[in-house]
Amino acid sequence: MPARIFLIRHGVTECNKRRRYCGCRDVPLSRQGRLQAERLGERLRHTAFDDIYSSDRKRALETARIAFGGRRIKRLKGLREINFGIFEGLTHRQILKKYPEVYTRWLADPFGCRIPRGERLADFGARVVAAVECIASCHHGEYVAVVCHGGAISMVVSALRKRKDFWGYIPDSTGVTVLEYKNGKGKLNLFNCTKHLEFRGHNT
Repeated sequence: MPARIFLIRHGVTECNKRRRYCGCRDVPLSRQGRLQAERLGERLRHTAFDDIYSSDRKRALETARIAFGGRRIKRLKGLREINFGIFEGLTHRQILKKYPEVYTRWLADPFGCRIPRGERLADFGARVVAAVECIASCHHGEYVAVVCHGGAISMVVSALRKRKDFWGYIPDSTGVTVLEYKNGKGKLNLFNCTKHLEFRGHNT
């Protein structure tokens, strides 16, 4: 029986709203993000999850705790967002002003250019893919929720589709992506579903 992995991006934060590179910074959800997590919980309350995992960053843990009530949450450091190094906490405009050369190179070739004091994109991808595959291997035939980050989910989906596209698969806040793993091979069943946010004014 396949393992079904529900990859869920955390709710929105004030850093997200201001379009700052959050990365490994440990920031909480905004009020809007908490409302999104509540809507997510309403949507998933009839799904019988066998286990729930989360990145150890506040925004992911808070999303998981709100959405899944009193359920036990297993923290995994391997699910963290990429470390953006010298870009952490800055907006696009601030980075362009402060680090124009390295930022231009990184935007043009994120896999080939490493951000100073940051994490190489290939290493980040290998880290999050390994974390998700490890979870899948431990839960044959089970339903598992994994709350983490937009970049992490993008790297996992990119790997499944055999592409190098960091920006192409970043889901919306609390977007639900469903993967199926069988015999060590993953398949994408659903990407970035946000129907729980429709007509409620909480989407981003």
